Amino acid sequence: MTVMTSVQITSPGGPFKIAHGPVPEPKPNTVRVKVQACGICHSDMFVKEGHWPGLQYPRVTGHEVAGVIDAVGAGVIAWEKGQRVGVGWHGGHCGHCAHCHRGDFFGCQRFLVTGFHEDGGYAEYLIARTEALAAIPDVLTATDAAPILCAGITTFNSLRHSGAKAGDLVAIQGLGGLGHLGVQFANKMGFHTVAIGRGQERSALALKLGAERYLDAETTDPAKELASLGGAAVILATAPSGKAMSDMIDGLGVGGKLIVLGASTDPMTVTPLQLIGARRTIQGWPSGTARDSEDALNFCALTGIRPMVETFPLEQAAAAYDRMLSGKARCRVVLTME
Repeated sequence: MTVMTSVQITSPGGPFKIAHGPVPEPKPNTVRVKVQACGICHSDMFVKEGHWPGLQYPRVTGHEVAGVIDAVGAGVIAWEKGQRVGVGWHGGHCGHCAHCHRGDFFGCQRFLVTGFHEDGGYAEYLIARTEALAAIPDVLTATDAAPILCAGITTFNSLRHSGAKAGDLVAIQGLGGLGHLGVQFANKMGFHTVAIGRGQERSALALKLGAERYLDAETTDPAKELASLGGAAVILATAPSGKAMSDMIDGLGVGGKLIVLGASTDPMTVTPLQLIGARRTIQGWPSGTARDSEDALNFCALTGIRPMVETFPLEQAAAAYDRMLSGKARCRVVLTME
């Protein structure tokens, strides 16, 4: 029997524990992926702390998975052993309900989240459904590809569906795990990109990533600055703070849209008049499907966009998770298996 290593959460709020067990066999319409890298996402906290309904433990979390197909189950025809693949937040769907027929997989009655409903990438191997697989371009390393499967697809997908056109003023609030990718995507999509962060020391990073201008939220009022520039067509809010997002609303131009990406439980505050007069809107955005993941990966391959990462070996998953939570990482934390 071949044995693999995984890092499990045995109970809500419990510690990470290293476990050893048999390598799983793929079932029909699934493949086995030999994991090479897995990004640590802030939403892994929902599994770690038990803040997601219906979770079963022990659970291996992780939904930014890059690896190689190691074995295929019965009925698999579009994928084969040896292919490089990624597995993101979208871990599968039923394919039968009305939501699936409309392409609204996130509304599916049996939508599965990788690392939530089924074991994820904090392991040497995982089983993935074929509809969850995204092909990884050869020019991307596994370490580079992994964060694109959640942080990358979320920023890329929300921007390309935002309605903004090349040349429009687009602001990225926050320069962390999501924001540093958002700035790169906005620049490569041809937007007039403004980055917003805290502290003047982040200015050099923002400009290096492709921002044309940096606004320091500690010394200026970013909303007023954006308004003086004519108002933003889109503000991508990546910082997980309801108050910080609320402070951005007056920086939107006529018809401007605040897109909420930073997961936060504290409320946002907005008056109806802030929205009505300038026809402003507030929209949330999840990640995307496997096809969206492929689009994001290919866009990165074509344009040279890469995440900034810190790597940890699988056995140090607990330390890596703590590093992510500290907010001090630059900018994504990735577990490596080799």
